[in-house]
Amino acid sequence: MTEPLKIAFIGLGVMGGPMAGHVAAAGYSVTAYNRTTSRGEQWLEDQRAKGHDAQIARTPAEAAAGAAIVLTCVGNDEDLEAVTLGDQGAFAAIAPGALFIDHTTVSAAMARRLDHAARDAGFAAIDAPVSGGQAGAENGRLAVMCGGTEEAITRARPVMESYGARIVHVGAAGAGQTAKMANQMCIAGTLAGLSEAIRLAEAADLDMEGVLEAISGGAAQSWQMENRWQTMVAAEFDHGFALDWMRKDLGYALDEARRLGLSAPVTALVDQFYADLQAMGAGRQDTSALIRRLPEGSEGKTT
Repeated sequence: MTEPLKIAFIGLGVMGGPMAGHVAAAGYSVTAYNRTTSRGEQWLEDQRAKGHDAQIARTPAEAAAGAAIVLTCVGNDEDLEAVTLGDQGAFAAIAPGALFIDHTTVSAAMARRLDHAARDAGFAAIDAPVSGGQAGAENGRLAVMCGGTEEAITRARPVMESYGARIVHVGAAGAGQTAKMANQMCIAGTLAGLSEAIRLAEAADLDMEGVLEAISGGAAQSWQMENRWQTMVAAEFDHGFALDWMRKDLGYALDEARRLGLSAPVTALVDQFYADLQAMGAGRQDTSALIRRLPEGSEGKTT
């Protein structure tokens, strides 16, 4: 009987935890690491209750030792640097010929840095940020945008298919992160327009369900409209991806735009709107909380 392929998964947060669970459910032997020990222990208990081959490591290096593929899904550049290149980081233990896949949303510069470090150490690296939020991670329906070589992505695809519904190779090292920046810029602009549209419809005393039905079938339709219109109207903002994280992502996008000599005025404006919400204490609410900047009611409305 063939031994299951050994996989390391570093980072068991709201995205990484479900993703690592899908990898284990696909029949791989998963050794995970999480900075918060209690979360790692709970993940392990859940996996073993399902009969999955799972273990917990004490350090990223311990998780990576002997793994054919090492995956990470942490918070930002600094977190990723710590679990890869830091003390007891995974890169010290990844064997030549292995494969490293990062699902964190970080800067393109960090992705290129890790690609260089991986090639120097004799293994391949892919930057593969994901989109689809917590629900996408839990349901195994994430979109994965990949930067790296075609050969590395072909090797990675069977594992990524356990949690990814759409896996697309978009270019060389760093390209996956740049594609994710474009994704976040689109979301930010869409939510800004959606927020203003909802407030307009409310101020005009329109049937909000009727408006949604009317405009969601035309050119204005978007994932945000289909999934967030009703919750934004109801002032419910607990649907996953926190606006603190969106600000982090938009910061990377604006930095990359400047590096490329581009202007991104809409992204910069929405980034400042999110800064206003952080100042209001809304940083852990989801990105659709953008509507909270706009006053409710009929102030200034004429008849």
